[in-house]
Amino acid sequence: MTIAFEPPPADKTALEAAGVFTPQFDASGLVTAVVTDHRDGELLMVAHMNAETLALTLETGIAHYYSRSRKAIWKKGETSGNLQSVKEIRTDCDQDAIWLKVEVGGQAATCHTGRRSCFYRTVSLGESGAKVTVTDDHRHFDPAVVYGAKGEK
Repeated sequence: MTIAFEPPPADKTALEAAGVFTPQFDASGLVTAVVTDHRDGELLMVAHMNAETLALTLETGIAHYYSRSRKAIWKKGETSGNLQSVKEIRTDCDQDAIWLKVEVGGQAATCHTGRRSCFYRTVSLGESGAKVTVTDDHRHFDPAVVYGAKGEK
């Protein structure tokens, strides 16, 4: 089964109601995907999906994204073994953002750095300007061993 998405309705009331899922892709054909752990709500990552990866995600139950840097489809965790099984998909009122609640397989790491979440740093403002501090340095795997020189994002 191949999913084809209809264009969003012009009527905002229809867009905001229950009915046909009509994601609003941006000018590049992408929609933002926010990804959290379905058990505890931890923010794991933010990525982008195009119509093909969104359809693959709906059809397979495994998260697929579109890599803007590689300009390619990316099945999250295919290399590392940390596949994201989708437990729930939500969309916002404008249907221009997707929220995936996932269960991460393998070593339960989402970030290509080996950490659970891509959001492992905090930003603070000090006298010398904004500064980034690592707040979660626990790595579930060694990225160099898993990905070699190429890395996965």
